[in-house]
Amino acid sequence: MAKLEVVPLTAGRWADFEALFGRQGACYGCWCTYFRLAPKQRKANSSEDNRVFIKARVEAGPPPGLLGYADGEAVAWMQIGPRADVPQFNNAGRVSAPLPDAPAEDETVWAISCFFTKSAMRGQGLSHPMVDAGIAHARDSGARFLEACPMDRAKQAKSVGLFVGSTRVFAAAGFEQVALRKDGRPLMRLAL
Repeated sequence: MAKLEVVPLTAGRWADFEALFGRQGACYGCWCTYFRLAPKQRKANSSEDNRVFIKARVEAGPPPGLLGYADGEAVAWMQIGPRADVPQFNNAGRVSAPLPDAPAEDETVWAISCFFTKSAMRGQGLSHPMVDAGIAHARDSGARFLEACPMDRAKQAKSVGLFVGSTRVFAAAGFEQVALRKDGRPLMRLAL
């Protein structure tokens, strides 16, 4: 596993984020807007629209996630912050919907909602240090709960479908299942 330096994504690191996501904007032009924009808006948007949207969000602050660097190059991304910052993660019909004791409006309830890793670096266990850094970041930022809704299995370890993370990674970091609304997609939580 590569040694990662993990830091918050600030406007000064935008070029590194943009280089990691590439011209296509990662996952088919998503630019990590999947849990930020309503489905109708996402379908109407171009990849460039999504890039402009997330760039404005980064510039507005606070940091919407963490970048992982290996040998000075951004190779991993994890979206993390208050649940309220990712409104689509909170929809009542989603497997990731909040529980009554941790409402989305509570700024101390945080979520890890997305990952993106440079294709050549996938399958090397980089999610583990990213989640560890996310725990420290959330704790230092005053979060009381950190939640995620990963998947139990993917067809392969390098699958882009693992953008929500692997249940195994979160369990290793101490997260526990608090709800299961769909087989293979537990809502997991770590009390900070």
